[in-house]
Amino acid sequence: MESEVEGLAAETFSSMKGMKRTGLFVTGTDTGVGKTLITAGLAYALRARGIDVGVMKPVETGCHERNGRLHPVDALMLREAAGSRDALDLINPYRFCEPLAPMVAAERSRRSIDVERLLERFRRLADRHTVMLVEGAGGILVPITDKLSFLDLAVRLQLPVLIVIGSRLGALNHARLTVELARATRVPIAGAIVNRTTAERSLAATTNLSALRRLLPIPIHGEIPYLETIRGRALWCSPVLRRILASYVDELFSEPMRR
Repeated sequence: MESEVEGLAAETFSSMKGMKRTGLFVTGTDTGVGKTLITAGLAYALRARGIDVGVMKPVETGCHERNGRLHPVDALMLREAAGSRDALDLINPYRFCEPLAPMVAAERSRRSIDVERLLERFRRLADRHTVMLVEGAGGILVPITDKLSFLDLAVRLQLPVLIVIGSRLGALNHARLTVELARATRVPIAGAIVNRTTAERSLAATTNLSALRRLLPIPIHGEIPYLETIRGRALWCSPVLRRILASYVDELFSEPMRR
């Protein structure tokens, strides 16, 4: 029997053919694989082309308190990279202090996450911008509520997924599970980017890219090398990152983006 999410995915994406909305839902094979860096870097690369890009981090956890308010570092990075003037509460409707899955963090804060609020915020942003980049949290099945995962949210937002694969031991298994789940639910996959998260040149890190290209039935756009932090400069505006991601833009986005 077809699951609820499979049916929803099929119904949702069959109705997308005539839509003009362009964008990506950036997910990862795990937490700490570089989703924010890649999303911010893509926003910066699009902005450099003169493209009006909107960004969204629907839920951010692990936020530190500053001046009596939670400080969503990832959402703020995305807003800066995109050169956005959108209100932070539009970009990041929910934030929590504990570094947990959104469902658990919300429960421990005695709050609830309203899916309709997330959708409404996204629609407002999408109406303002040519392209939308939405970043999830953790992996694709991380629960936002007990009934909604980030995969479900990608379906509801009607965006194809871009998978960021952390190049470390276990990457092949995590990547295959993520891709097979997305394909099983018929969610369009824009491809994957492999990201080296440490300077360590392990055997796994040096062989992952070629192995993934053999194993995954999706485009592997390339690999981001480990990037050294430059004093006083954000990592997302690294010339190396910008050059690499700029070369992926035409592959990742639709024909109107190439003008």
